[in-house]
Amino acid sequence: MATQQPDIHFISAYTRYSSWGSRVEAVLEYFQIPHTRQFVQLAEAKRVSPSGFVPLVLCRSLNDTPICDSLAICEFLAESNPSLPLWPRDRQLRALARTAAARMHSGFTTIRNTFCTNFLGRYTGDIPISDAARSEIEEILNLWDAARKGTKERLEALGEADEGFLFGSFSIADAFFWPVLWRFRSYGFPMETASADVLAWMAKMWSDSAFQRLAQGYYEQAKDPESRIAHYDDIFQGRGDIQYGQFPEDWTFAGKSSGK
Repeated sequence: MATQQPDIHFISAYTRYSSWGSRVEAVLEYFQIPHTRQFVQLAEAKRVSPSGFVPLVLCRSLNDTPICDSLAICEFLAESNPSLPLWPRDRQLRALARTAAARMHSGFTTIRNTFCTNFLGRYTGDIPISDAARSEIEEILNLWDAARKGTKERLEALGEADEGFLFGSFSIADAFFWPVLWRFRSYGFPMETASADVLAWMAKMWSDSAFQRLAQGYYEQAKDPESRIAHYDDIFQGRGDIQYGQFPEDWTFAGKSSGK
């Protein structure tokens, strides 16, 4: 008897470069949602996706209905797996988590458009960070700080355990900020104003076994030359005051200095 395929087929650009795809992959992998996976080059997106963009999920039980856009996909996964806490169980924390994810999904455009996603990439030297980018960095740090402080207070009032993620247990909100966390590391974003709560959340993300497995997957992807997206590597090429390299697989988070 043939083994039945999982209901979800996930299609993405190589996730070591994809902020959108890596969000969905983080949710699928953290919650161990059964799925098949297909990585494509960006030029192939229009061939496999009705919207012309990836990530894309095809739902086999819905006649391969395509679900596009990382937020729509994650909402669909939450709806399809009601026994899993993809959003916080508490209504108040769930509302705050949805708000945070939506802010990341539609905001922080200077950072997203200026600093390409590249999990392995490491830049050192005189990296140009504009006033607009610095403002967004501060906004993100403040958002994370408010999330953690408010969550701790709420869970204490409810008498529930706090696992240390943005809204207690891991949720879609954490997945949406996962590729931004890379940028703090890759580009050495300033973290002088990061609170102890924010640093603890960063450490939680970097040390969590699920995210370490994802990181190993990015290094595995890099072994395949087909996975390389040249214009996402060494984006400051030609500037002698900026050096480009890659992080070693045994890199560990070291607090405010770890992005350097």
